[in-house]
Amino acid sequence: MRIAISTDGRYVSPHFGRCPSFTLVDIENGKTVKKTEVKNPGHSPGYIPKFLHDKGVKVIICGSMGARARGLFEELDIETIMGVDGGVDQAIEKFEKGILEGGDGLCTPGAGRGYGVEKVECDHEDE
Repeated sequence: MRIAISTDGRYVSPHFGRCPSFTLVDIENGKTVKKTEVKNPGHSPGYIPKFLHDKGVKVIICGSMGARARGLFEELDIETIMGVDGGVDQAIEKFEKGILEGGDGLCTPGAGRGYGVEKVECDHEDE
């Protein structure tokens, strides 16, 4: 199974569509057998779900994602786990063990506009 994680440095990015890169992980029998990082091909409506689908991704892990992207992943039969933060390696380890828990998105839809290009912070207030 191949999973993708929205990535910003060594951490799960709070912004799916505007993350700098995606970590692709191949997991077999509960263990990582291959891990690579690919640059985000660019935020364009509908493009990233197809991009990840064409790479064989079955699960996407991220901090947040808009409703449209979630719907596109659902149409492509790709499971979405959002509300994940912390290190990419920790997320992989929890996924391998079957204990990765998703939740509500970590960012307000649209608050990440310009993230990674024009700014490094979201437009929402920290809790």
